[in-house]
Amino acid sequence: MDNVEKTEKLPTFLQTEFDPRDPSPWLALYLDQSTPLPDHVKKAWLADSETPSRQFLLPFVRPIARTLIVLIQIVKVVVPRNWAASKLLHWILATGLKYFVRPEANWLVLRHFHMGAQILEFIAANAPVAVETSPLKPMNLDDLKDELFLKHDLNLFNFVIRLGKALRDADKKLAPVANPDFSMIKEPELALDSMPRGKLNGIDLQTAIEMFTPTYQLFLTDNDFWRASNSLQLDETIGLYVATILNSPQHLVLLNNKHPLVPMSTLRAGYRLVLHGLSTEMLHALLMDLKKAQTEHHAPDYSVNQSTSVADAN
Repeated sequence: MDNVEKTEKLPTFLQTEFDPRDPSPWLALYLDQSTPLPDHVKKAWLADSETPSRQFLLPFVRPIARTLIVLIQIVKVVVPRNWAASKLLHWILATGLKYFVRPEANWLVLRHFHMGAQILEFIAANAPVAVETSPLKPMNLDDLKDELFLKHDLNLFNFVIRLGKALRDADKKLAPVANPDFSMIKEPELALDSMPRGKLNGIDLQTAIEMFTPTYQLFLTDNDFWRASNSLQLDETIGLYVATILNSPQHLVLLNNKHPLVPMSTLRAGYRLVLHGLSTEMLHALLMDLKKAQTEHHAPDYSVNQSTSVADAN
């Protein structure tokens, strides 16, 4: 049975009675079925999005964080090229998440590693060549201290390189698979109720990411930070791989992290990381539905009109 989690308290938008003269935008997004997200994930995502932290803190944090990215880039000019403190960075990130970030946000962060690993395993299992994967599946926030954010970025590039090299060496290409292997696609065994719920755990996911982005830049080499930022554009690449295997190019409308051959400025890395997380959730949800349909011997009715793009809000 899938591990569908329930929060201890319903989000505000589900507690408030519907008023046609003052409709809740969060309730509209929750009830809307055009976005392929499972109900418990959408509830957690919107509960995190409707918080005062996102409404009042994020608008101040975002410009400050982007200014710091520019200043740190200037500092990096005089700092030794290979200076980094990855272990300290990951201790700061894991500790910050554990004591200051909302439980829904922490749950979504941990889920992301599991879903990203499963999606790469899906591509590898359905490729015409053998491809090595290095799945990262943390079960708690302390597991992140093992440099998991950095390893996550490295895994993505390494997978694309290994897959591309294997296909070239074998003179083969990815192609549609009549009966794809979905065996690795499953609901991550992570309990929302197990996430920290201290008095200071009030920062939402988007604000936390904006805060952590310049910290990430400061404690990594310039090359590591640039690679991490540009790994987000591989959303399109991974989406193309999956769409090719499924023979469903219409599902690419779920992605909006720009063309992989045109690197973007690192200034918007925090915002694009949120898009990356949401795109991964939706792609995983699609694969879950297709796995269920395969088991039930019928195909779900997905069309372009039933999908949605992650609109650029900036």
